[in-house]
Amino acid sequence: MNKNLKSAVLVACVMAAVMVGGCATSIKASSTQNPPPKEAFASYGRIEVKPVVFKAGYQSDAAGLAKIESNFQEEIAPALAKWNQRPDNGRKLVIEPVVDELSFKHGAKRVLLGPLAGSSGVLMHLSIRDANGVEIANPEFFQRAAAMAAGFQFGVHDNMMLTRVGKLAGAYVLANFDRAVGGPTGADDKAVAAK
Repeated sequence: MNKNLKSAVLVACVMAAVMVGGCATSIKASSTQNPPPKEAFASYGRIEVKPVVFKAGYQSDAAGLAKIESNFQEEIAPALAKWNQRPDNGRKLVIEPVVDELSFKHGAKRVLLGPLAGSSGVLMHLSIRDANGVEIANPEFFQRAAAMAAGFQFGVHDNMMLTRVGKLAGAYVLANFDRAVGGPTGADDKAVAAK
C-alpha cells in the first residue's frame, strides 16, 4: 500500500470514528412509559398551563425552547379553553412544562458540519400539581434527532424533534383529562438510562 493510500485510509477511519462517536446524544429518559396521574384532570374545575421554561440553573438554546412552547401550546390550547369554560368546582390544576436538557443542532452548525455536529436530543417533564402544591403527575418526554439523518436533511430532523416533544407532552395532557391512563415518554429502550 503506497503512502498516499495509507494516509487516505487513516483519514477515513478517523472521520468514521468521529462520526460514530458524535452521533449519540448523552440525553436519556428514565422509562419508555409514564405512569397515570393520581386522578384524571377533569376532576379540576380550572387548569392553568404555565409557559415552557428551562429547569432552574440550566441554560440552552432559546429558539429551541420557543419552538417546544409553540408546539405544546398549539396541541392543548383548544381543549384547555373548553375545559376552563366548565363550572368552577373550586379545584385547580397547575401544569408547568420544564425542559431538563436540550441539545439542539441547527443553523450554520448543522449545515456546515452535517452529521459531524452530532445528534440532537431533548428531555422535558410536566410538573403537574394541585393549587396546594401536591404532585398529581410528573411525566417526562424524550425525543432525539440522529446525527446522520439530521445532518443529511440540513436540520429538518432537529426541528421536527422539537415539534414531536411538544406534541407528545400535549398529548399526555389530553389523554389524561377524562381518565388517568398515563402515556408514552417517546423513548425507546435504547434511549433509557441504565439503572
